[in-house]
Amino acid sequence: MANQKRAETTCTISKMCEKFDVTPRTLRFYEAKELLFPIRLKQKRLFTRRDQARLKLILQGKRFGFSLEEIRQLLNLYDIGDQQTTQLAKTYELAEHRLAIMKNQRNELNSAIIDLKKMLKLGSKELLKRGIMV
Repeated sequence: MANQKRAETTCTISKMCEKFDVTPRTLRFYEAKELLFPIRLKQKRLFTRRDQARLKLILQGKRFGFSLEEIRQLLNLYDIGDQQTTQLAKTYELAEHRLAIMKNQRNELNSAIIDLKKMLKLGSKELLKRGIMV
């Protein structure tokens, strides 16, 4: 009965990989970085619902550009016993900062795209002068 209940609430490494579209190496890396804490049964790893929730947050954090250290700090705030108030406040603070960085990067990229288009236009004109069709 205990094994059946564990099977219902845990995932093997292969199921985690399939569910979250990650590699076993990624899961082992996050485990080594102490972001995930699967149950170890000899060579087998069983990932709890908590590990699954943590992985979802890790992947979302990575997508938004948070460092693994920032993600670890946010995940660790879950357990301090204040109904995640501190975790939410810190996440909001980091997210605002990250959004400002992303907007700046977008502006720089937009500017670079405009400059590159100008250079391509000049290059195209020069190639046409030299008889090379673009």
